[in-house]
Amino acid sequence: MLKRLGLALMLSVSGLASAEAAKTSLVLGMPIEPTGLDPTVAAPTAIREVTWANVFEGLVKLDRTGKVVPLLARSWTVSPDGLTYTFALHEGVTFHDGEPMSSADVKFSFDRARAPTSTNAQKQIFAPIDAIETPDPKTVVIRLKQPSGNFVYFLSWGDASIVSPKSVEGNRATPVGTGPFRFKSWARGDRVELAAYPGYWGRKPALETVTFRFISDPQAQVAALKAGDVDAFPAMGAPELFADLKKDTRFTAVAGSTEGEVVAGMNNGRKPFDDKRVRQALMHAVDRKALVEGAYSGFGRPIGSHFSPNHPAFVDETGVMPFDQAKAKALLGEAGYGSGLSITIKTPQMAYASRSAELLAAMLSEVGVELKIVPTEFPAKWIEEVFKAKDYDMTIVAHTEPLDIDIYGRDTYYFNYKNEAFRTLIADIAKTPDEAARFDKYRQAEKILAEDVPALFLFQLPKLGIWNAKLKGLWENSPIPSNDVTEVSWSD
Repeated sequence: MLKRLGLALMLSVSGLASAEAAKTSLVLGMPIEPTGLDPTVAAPTAIREVTWANVFEGLVKLDRTGKVVPLLARSWTVSPDGLTYTFALHEGVTFHDGEPMSSADVKFSFDRARAPTSTNAQKQIFAPIDAIETPDPKTVVIRLKQPSGNFVYFLSWGDASIVSPKSVEGNRATPVGTGPFRFKSWARGDRVELAAYPGYWGRKPALETVTFRFISDPQAQVAALKAGDVDAFPAMGAPELFADLKKDTRFTAVAGSTEGEVVAGMNNGRKPFDDKRVRQALMHAVDRKALVEGAYSGFGRPIGSHFSPNHPAFVDETGVMPFDQAKAKALLGEAGYGSGLSITIKTPQMAYASRSAELLAAMLSEVGVELKIVPTEFPAKWIEEVFKAKDYDMTIVAHTEPLDIDIYGRDTYYFNYKNEAFRTLIADIAKTPDEAARFDKYRQAEKILAEDVPALFLFQLPKLGIWNAKLKGLWENSPIPSNDVTEVSWSD
């Protein structure tokens, strides 16, 4: 009898250990809920943080180091003149509804993205395309109007996801992609659930289910982690608690980097921001180091232009408009605002934005500028009022797309910034295939923005990741907006 009890106990313990080792579910926390789930029709980063690489795939992707690697395209070649790109597609790829993916779907996706009626947030990716040919189901030939040195790199963005004409209309709410996970459910205001796709063409993920929980309050994020309700928060919003969490052996805590430039955008088409002296004065009034300390507990790197410190063409431009209250007051006086100035700033609910706005208000008050903070729900209200209607004085947000300095050269972008020299330079960069020459032109563009100040350049957003210590495979840095869980697994 005792022997049988002992054997049963051993089997029970063994079964528990196997169950623990075989855990295949993940609950991942995010501060912002996406407005939809189709990254090819709208700008909010949260869409890509749920779907890119998990549900949707492109011809190529960025890996965790920021390197372009093959995805749906197993290989590609470029003609000597840089005008023809030929992509060879993988065999056996299907969408989650069982439809086979072919070159026709690539053509449909890119033609849709570059159409006049397209709402794709990155239409400039497709602007160089002259024609797309599909000589057979597994070959795509893209002919460009002019060379584009970053063409393949830009195809790694979620905006260049491949979609099916049969399911595309439903992708906002019930996305159908080719990725290792398929959409399961969306409880609005709470969570999105994904499940592993049995028919996935590539390497099968270790996880069977992934739940994205939306928790905006930083304190609630930490509480959920400690209670075990959430397994990971790749971008935790309470930097003041990061050091303590790092000491907790239950968690892995990593201070990584993102491509997100935190800027206080100004409406350059509205007074007083149409006067460069005012914009320069406001920049001189900002102590970036103190702002980073106060808003993000010292995490994050001060920036002087809109360019990531992670890029080899980065130049530290913080010295162009240094903290100088006397200079700020003098410039305001020259512009006719020596007796004072009152402006508003529409601030999204993200912790970094609200904290930065409060610090900016205190700093600007020192030079006679009253900054009134107007809390603005993000993304829906902010997108409508600021991004689309341009109804604002100032705002603050992190621009997380990589290599996005060109936004200051777009006609309809919310900054309302007009600088023909800058636009000409950006257009020249786009058609410069030589990397060294292109990087040099990026440096020139950084300098123009640092001197002209179309936005207050504050700091590079860090990625403070906290997750269960038994989790493996989460990205420490974010070379592209995505919570890529395709390589995540649990250790014993």
